[in-house]
Amino acid sequence: MMRSLYSAVSGLKTHQTKMDVIGNNIANVNTTGFKSSSVLFSDVLYQTSANATGATATTGGTNTSQIGLGAKTSAIKTAITTQGASQTTNDPFDIMITGDSFFIVNNGQNNYFTRDGSFYVDGAGNLAMTSTGYNVMGWKVDPNDASAIKQDTVSALRVMTTENMTYPPEATKSARISGIIDKNDTNINAKAGKIMNLEFYDNQGYKYTAKLSVHSTTQDGSFTVQLDDILDSKGKTVLADKTKASLQQKGANLTDTFLEFNTTNGSFKNVGTAGGTESTLTLHFDTGTFPSFTDITIDFSKCSNLNNNGSSTVSPIRGDAKGNGAGRKVGEMSGIEIQKDGMIYANYDNGCSRLLGQIAVATFANASGLAKEGDNLYSATQNSGDFDGIGTDITTGGGYMNTGVLEMSNVDLSSEFTEMI
Repeated sequence: MMRSLYSAVSGLKTHQTKMDVIGNNIANVNTTGFKSSSVLFSDVLYQTSANATGATATTGGTNTSQIGLGAKTSAIKTAITTQGASQTTNDPFDIMITGDSFFIVNNGQNNYFTRDGSFYVDGAGNLAMTSTGYNVMGWKVDPNDASAIKQDTVSALRVMTTENMTYPPEATKSARISGIIDKNDTNINAKAGKIMNLEFYDNQGYKYTAKLSVHSTTQDGSFTVQLDDILDSKGKTVLADKTKASLQQKGANLTDTFLEFNTTNGSFKNVGTAGGTESTLTLHFDTGTFPSFTDITIDFSKCSNLNNNGSSTVSPIRGDAKGNGAGRKVGEMSGIEIQKDGMIYANYDNGCSRLLGQIAVATFANASGLAKEGDNLYSATQNSGDFDGIGTDITTGGGYMNTGVLEMSNVDLSSEFTEMI
């Protein structure tokens, strides 16, 4: 009688454990990145009242007679590899991992692992976990190559510093002019010529406008290009009489012809003292007068002399055919973008971007062996193995990161209530 009571008690205790696990699953149905658990039962020791006997020539054998002594919890299994649904937040620092990897966070002493990708930028500019403030770990930019990541020891990702809040300016070095020159264009044949405004930057990020003009000549329908003026951002000329003389010495003569369009072979040719190749013009600036200016090479190779109903369409564009050498103003940070591989880029209002670092991830040979530490955190154990994802791109294993979404709990309420019943 007593034995049966104790066996029943062991079963009650075991089922109480299962109810505790189910209750915890239900309680965490809205916990970000939570992984549900399930209980496995097993029977315990048996009392043998009669051993098995073998068959004889006249009688059959008998089976072992055993009395069970109850049940026990054999294991609590976590569905750690089951992906939770996504929840859209539109917060650029909310990140969801698709795949088996974990974010790495640090409390100043130890590394922990989490699927909770709700992050923010703290007062020191570090990417941190919203719930705990723990630093998100990753790799920094290679000091020898600003476009590459140096994957060595992980460290806290500081994404906002005084240095990366702005992007340095760059002087314009290249420009191109393309379009049609029509000999019947009234502007081409006028005294002022066809006006073209080329905007450019100096090395301090200030914008200027070089006023160029195209003129028809009496030389068998040819055309010439000349520099008329240089204006600052307020429309005021930056050229004084002494400046004009200085420009003439450098080849940027305000009255001389720079380039002539040859109607026979359809190409431009230098006819003045300006530098450049057959189809280019280089504007030289006296560094004594314009210390912040850089010489600008202008490519005319895409211009053509065609009938366009009396209208010329030539216009200048900063930069070469690939956009290089266009120059830029000082850029203010306009946002931060986190790509699918964890690369973090800062975007600036001058059209540039800068690599700030890469979020590191960890994978485990047995992720189910991780120990739960609360606060959506896990720690490595002897049975999980050491994390082996460091130095490996998250996309190598088919995983990726999405921004503006979070991974929800993978708890299935219908299954939990069914198990409870």
